[in-house]
Amino acid sequence: MSWLTALYETYERNQSLMMNRDNPLLPICHTTQQAHIEVVISHDGEFLRAAVVPKDHSVTVIPCTERSESRSGKKPVNHPLCDELQYLAGDFVQFGGVVTSGFAKNPREPYEMYLNDLTAWVNSPYSHPKAAAVLKYVQKGTLVQDLVNYGILHVNSDGELLDRWTDPSEPPEIFRVLNNQHQSDAFVRWVVEKPGTLETAVWRDRDLIQAWIDYYFSLKSERDICYATGKEAAVAIFHPAKIRNDGDKAKLISGNDTSGFTFRGRFETDAQAARVSFEVTQKAHNMLRWLVRTQGFQSGNLAIVAWAIGAQRVPNPVYDSISLLSTPDEPDIPYTAEEFAVKLRRRILGLQEELGEFTNINIIGLNSAKPGRGRIAISFYRELWGSEFLRRLESWHTNLAWHQGYSPHGFYGTTIREFIGAPSLFDIAEAAYGLKLDQKLKARTIERLLPCVIDGQALPTDVINAAVRRASNRVAFSEEWAWKKTLSIACALYKGANIREGYTVALDPNRRTRDYLYGRLLAYADSIERWALSERNEQRPTNAARLMQRFAERPYSTWRTLELSIRPYIDRLGAKGASRVDGISRVMDLFDPDDYMSDRPLSGEFLLGYHCQLRALFSTENQD
Repeated sequence: MSWLTALYETYERNQSLMMNRDNPLLPICHTTQQAHIEVVISHDGEFLRAAVVPKDHSVTVIPCTERSESRSGKKPVNHPLCDELQYLAGDFVQFGGVVTSGFAKNPREPYEMYLNDLTAWVNSPYSHPKAAAVLKYVQKGTLVQDLVNYGILHVNSDGELLDRWTDPSEPPEIFRVLNNQHQSDAFVRWVVEKPGTLETAVWRDRDLIQAWIDYYFSLKSERDICYATGKEAAVAIFHPAKIRNDGDKAKLISGNDTSGFTFRGRFETDAQAARVSFEVTQKAHNMLRWLVRTQGFQSGNLAIVAWAIGAQRVPNPVYDSISLLSTPDEPDIPYTAEEFAVKLRRRILGLQEELGEFTNINIIGLNSAKPGRGRIAISFYRELWGSEFLRRLESWHTNLAWHQGYSPHGFYGTTIREFIGAPSLFDIAEAAYGLKLDQKLKARTIERLLPCVIDGQALPTDVINAAVRRASNRVAFSEEWAWKKTLSIACALYKGANIREGYTVALDPNRRTRDYLYGRLLAYADSIERWALSERNEQRPTNAARLMQRFAERPYSTWRTLELSIRPYIDRLGAKGASRVDGISRVMDLFDPDDYMSDRPLSGEFLLGYHCQLRALFSTENQD
């Protein structure tokens, strides 16, 4: 239960985040819904006006119960205050509204259920004037009529709510926010106006929020030992959903399945498996939601977030070096290994000062087999001291630092931003298995790479080999930027997996290993032909590019073919290409004769030699 306790403690220390209007931390007993209609009433319960809520302002904090927060099935229970039309409108059925299938025999049941719950709250010692005003208005049973009269909802010639907008003209605003779904699905939130009252929106009224919390807690009678805190408290029967997004119905904790195998076969009741207090589960899940949305990484069903107990912003281990280094104070991108080393050390020292040496850092990975439903698994969880977390993060970004020739954060625009640093884990997955890889494979690869960052585990050999193979098969890429991205990431992986070899980001002219030298030869052949083609504005792949995969498999025999193919281009360049020819001779002199004449396949090291030599030649061209 350490993850649950850590999230609970984080919530307790950071309740001030509830005042953040852009990304508020949810209070307990509350959830979020996308509202479609905003109804304004007076404090006496009189209808004043209504409006369709724009999509970018639709997320609304609403009171909820344990059952309503995770409602599903044929008879979903109501929320206490804001809800869909079938619960709020006494005239819903009169206007052709279709209730959920479980209520078909008694279509007024949702409305009556809502009235009973709201009446109980209003008649309790924890009532609130705005809740009482809403109750007065809803009891009139005229919500749909009022919305039709005000032009918010639209009916057909029979006076029934339209199913779809079929007219070729521009649809009314309500259909646009509902994505052309049935108007019966519209969700309503309340505004209660009273002279002298500054805050009229019920979802922002702190007193109303607290009134609901106090009332709901007064209903909790069952108490037991909480497994997270070890204290006796009111226990939770249901646990929150909507962890990764507002449409996420999957749960981390669930024990109410009496027909499946959630606990059956091991325990007689769900209570024997685990008991968590209502307060702990609410606060822990709300904190996790906030963290995932504000500083988490998400890809498909996978979500990864790192956080400190004090809610200081912590670098996400999934992202690349630019995400770690770029700050408002230092937006510059490092273009040399020396710049990168200085910026990385400075950034780590700054984070150490912000976090403190003994601050708890938590990293959690969440995944599920099915999107938006079922169960969420904790696929990764670690707790580290701040100093240890930053040390491992620094080691990862240092070991995999390489010239990256693509735009960070997976953005592939027309402008390619080059930088020195480590690639992100999702870019590594794409480099190994392609941009169109299955989401499950992508998530699984990221999960396998995460312990390499956090625990210092060795990089998976199959991932490295897959990236090297794809980078070697240059002709398989239709876009040059995609191949350059894969090449730079493959180099970073191979360098990071072979730290003892002491590979440098810059060209090492004294390295005499066979694979590195063969990579340099390939770079010379590629650059000579490309230079000669550009002189005549010819645009086609070079022989070195077309034969790159064959070269990786049989370097000696393929090099003989390439030597012959570049002769005409050397002659075309004349004296201008003399330095390239001399460069080939210098590389050939570094070979051991037996190594040179061997046709055994090359390792990923040849990509390092190739990439470094190309960059060195490119730098020389720019200087000239």
